[in-house]
Amino acid sequence: MPFTYLLRCADDTFYAGSTWDLDARLWQHNHSPDQGAAYTRRRRPVELVWSVWFDSIEQAYAYEKRIQGWSRRKREALIRGEYDALPDLSRRAAVQRRSREEGG
Repeated sequence: MPFTYLLRCADDTFYAGSTWDLDARLWQHNHSPDQGAAYTRRRRPVELVWSVWFDSIEQAYAYEKRIQGWSRRKREALIRGEYDALPDLSRRAAVQRRSREEGG
């Protein structure tokens, strides 16, 4: 079953990925000398902090790419399950500031 997942790395950064086999992929990120992503190989150990399954690997990959563009605050809200906060965290800083100044 295809998954999109987030890892927390030893340096407290996040890594987003997608895979067919979540357990095997997590093992690769933590142990394999050549199969885990280069990013995570330099930041071991990594910990799985969030995952979701999809009906197709294409959907999982598309969501991975979406998450990769998110801010740290938005990723942390996703991990905590604060789904209602995600739309506001998507808005550019200037738009958020203007909204606060206007009382919205």
